[in-house]
Amino acid sequence: MNQTALITGATSGIGKATAELLAQKGWNLILTGRRLERLENIKTQLLKDHAIQVHLLHFDVRNHNDCADAWNSLDDVLKDSVSVLVNNAGLAAGRTPIDEGNIEDWDNMIDTNVKGLLYMTRLLVPHMRNQKRGHIINIASIAGKEVYPNGNVYCASKHAVDALSRSMRIDLLPYNIKVTNIAPGAAETEFSLIRLKGDSTAAKAVYEGFDPLMAHDIADTIWFVLSRPSHVNINDLVIMPSAQANVSNLLKKS
Repeated sequence: MNQTALITGATSGIGKATAELLAQKGWNLILTGRRLERLENIKTQLLKDHAIQVHLLHFDVRNHNDCADAWNSLDDVLKDSVSVLVNNAGLAAGRTPIDEGNIEDWDNMIDTNVKGLLYMTRLLVPHMRNQKRGHIINIASIAGKEVYPNGNVYCASKHAVDALSRSMRIDLLPYNIKVTNIAPGAAETEFSLIRLKGDSTAAKAVYEGFDPLMAHDIADTIWFVLSRPSHVNINDLVIMPSAQANVSNLLKKS
């Protein structure tokens, strides 16, 4: 059976780009997301362009019961074929000082970025363990390496992803399960649009004056990591635009 990858948050950005690239490489896919129409459109296009299988799971990773119900709706043969989990679902919500933070935004970020990643990992790992193979790729952020003004809870959630990636690597070592943490810098996806609550003008301004990373850059990186020989694991990888040195040093064109 062809290898299968499960990608969370596959309706846009890095998740969608990764699905497209893995489909080109002949991988079967299980795609998850909250926006069913987008999932269905992506599936239609992938099946049109590639001779693969695509399964859709429509749910919100913030809800553990929904995660479990969606995963358990798959048959055991399909579950056992999943050798890659890309924990991509994540977001930032708001950008305010800690004393002005919106509690709903905090819950949204922690529930998506941390708990959703945990829920999906917990569901899939037993099957990977039984197969004695697997690769978990956690999409973190430069915000998981550094902090910046008004990034408090988002940075904390991505620091958690970084820590979880390192601890997973230890826990899963006996079962031949690889773990990779990928931390992008400024990437032009829907990230800023969601963070800024749909303000498209402000979101566009975030990326003006320099060439940011694009979703396909991260997808290419994911494929590089997946395509390493069996004896090689990329534990941690930071990828930045050439114009960005770290979270606070960005060279914009004059």
